[in-house]
Amino acid sequence: MKKILFLLLISTFTTEANPYTDQAKRVTIHRDEWGIPHIYGKTDADAVFGLMYAQCEDDFARVEMNYIEKLGRMSEVKGEKELAYDLYIKLLIDEKEAKAEYKTAPVWLKKLLNAYADGINYYLQKHPEVKPRLITHFEPWYPLLWTDGSIGAISTGDVTEQETALFYGLPAQVASVKYQTPDEKLTGSNGFAVGPALSKSGHSLLYINPHVTFYFRPEVHVESEEGLSVYGAVTWGQFFVYQGFNPYNGWMHTSSEVDVADAYIETTRSRNGQMEYLLDGKWIPFQTKIITLGSRKIKAYFNHRGPVLAARNGKWISVRSYNRARKSLMQSWLRTKTKGLEDYKRVMDMRANTSNNTVYADNKGNIAYWHGNYVPRRDATKDWGVPQDGSSSQIDWKGLHSVDEIVHVYNPASGWIQNCNSTPYTVSGTSSPLRTNYPVYMAPDGENFRDRNAVRLFSQTGKLDLQGLIGLGYDRRLMAFETLLPALVNAASQESDLGEVVEELKKWDYNASTSSIPQTIAIRWGLKILPKIPKPKQFGGETEVIQNMESYARTGSKLAMAQALREVLAELKRDFGTWHVAWGDLNRFQRVSNGDALQMDDSKASIPVPFTSSAWGQLPSYTSRSIQGSKKWYGVNGNSFIAAVEFGPKIKAYSLLAGGQNGDPTSPHFFDQGQMYAEGKFKDIYFYKSDVLKHAVVSYHP
Repeated sequence: MKKILFLLLISTFTTEANPYTDQAKRVTIHRDEWGIPHIYGKTDADAVFGLMYAQCEDDFARVEMNYIEKLGRMSEVKGEKELAYDLYIKLLIDEKEAKAEYKTAPVWLKKLLNAYADGINYYLQKHPEVKPRLITHFEPWYPLLWTDGSIGAISTGDVTEQETALFYGLPAQVASVKYQTPDEKLTGSNGFAVGPALSKSGHSLLYINPHVTFYFRPEVHVESEEGLSVYGAVTWGQFFVYQGFNPYNGWMHTSSEVDVADAYIETTRSRNGQMEYLLDGKWIPFQTKIITLGSRKIKAYFNHRGPVLAARNGKWISVRSYNRARKSLMQSWLRTKTKGLEDYKRVMDMRANTSNNTVYADNKGNIAYWHGNYVPRRDATKDWGVPQDGSSSQIDWKGLHSVDEIVHVYNPASGWIQNCNSTPYTVSGTSSPLRTNYPVYMAPDGENFRDRNAVRLFSQTGKLDLQGLIGLGYDRRLMAFETLLPALVNAASQESDLGEVVEELKKWDYNASTSSIPQTIAIRWGLKILPKIPKPKQFGGETEVIQNMESYARTGSKLAMAQALREVLAELKRDFGTWHVAWGDLNRFQRVSNGDALQMDDSKASIPVPFTSSAWGQLPSYTSRSIQGSKKWYGVNGNSFIAAVEFGPKIKAYSLLAGGQNGDPTSPHFFDQGQMYAEGKFKDIYFYKSDVLKHAVVSYHP
């Protein structure tokens, strides 16, 4: 009897010490030869549990860091340089709201949120050797801080974190602008869809090509017995596939300039020690709350529109935005289980995702595009690219536009759709929506050279299969230099000391290659002149990239162009002993660490890459720069997870991931896709369980 009681006590203790064991047994993870996790769970919650566990196995540090960021606690691990960003986040994302929304969440969503936290906490329990930098226990409300998978999901009405930091009295040194190369600001993502009329097989095709910071998303495959079956890219720490496909349809998100946040100039006064703002002739007290940043206590101000983020010309600026919401998280999950165009439109009609354009294709031959999703209704005669007078409530948003009211195209006669973070009015060539049918705030985006290149290619192509679509997506034409380089050649031809380099530039066909010397010169010269190109704002707040470059090519200073070229030649001679440097000798791909700071080493092995930043009109993107004084340039963002999908009776798909799946430098999957990435060579996607089992290298329960 004592023995039985002892065993019972052991069983009870074990269950209490490991509350996740039963759920772990309902999950199986198969990893293929690339380390990609194929996760199978009995329920959706089981699948989420397994997904989070697998993400932590691959890169717990990135999972944790994404939530350190969204909690506004970056300065606690990276120092005071992050104080401005922490303040920005805490003003825009309300932790109390997230906690309250968790408590009242629908049962199905609460199960997923619990599974999210349990999967990560179980991983930490099983891996005591893993030492979190800050978060030792994950809470189920964390995903409600970050409800959209976009890398740029924070919208602020163009008020910068530097302005906010200065307004609230943070030291000037922590309010400094973070460094970006000029071309990094012009990169983005590509999404293509091909309808049956342009497809060799008669099936719809989808091309998924986000351009983001390297290693921002891994590749995953998640299934459950409750109907979940989805493959694609998941943002570290999130439990839904952000860009991907299921057996019925697929979706690619690009970002755009759809106006989803606005700034307002407030008329204020101080009365009896309280700040008030004027609205419709009445003075209304600002709401306040204390924001804690380390030892600092900051009194923050809010009105009915949102937080006060800045002061300009002595006037306070409030911002109306929609940066997180439970409804947005629900939409992000529910689209992964859609079964066709009408079903997908019903999920789109939740109108809760603020940062997404969507390129869509399905197994019924449908293709579609929506420019944005959450679009507030406003007075179309006003320029919403500038702050509005906040003293009248008439300027406030008037609800949301319906999905069919926003800029969209369904099954265009051209047979194709492309979006490259550009205007939707070229999305399908001659079948594109008409600009005159929509208010400017819906699509203030200008045209860019990637967009122009994609339109050129689709307008000229014959019927495509997946390999043809991949080939189109990897077109190497640097169209921006068709505009800029003739101006440089003209300017340099008038300088006697530049004759040799002019002859070299004249040989270039504008296509990227590792052997090209003129490409090296052109890219380095372009980076010098980009900041000098005037960028006037249009009505609606955006700038026209192509028009600006064309204007500069016509009217820019020839002396300045020639002098920038001389500087390029001098720098190349300094670093390499000659200006005759092939692009592949300069432009490299290397992954030697997985820390916060970029670490690259000229003395260590790296791979030549022919591609450039997509700022120059090339469709594949590879933005590189000198890292910590390196002579060679190393990639920092661009093509990340790329996939090409055919929606036939069975899914056929290929993918490629920047570098590799795992963040551990000792893992065989840290950089096993590096050479393939540099060459644009894709691998097979294993979508069906029979294929997964055939290629499984290891299978296990969490």
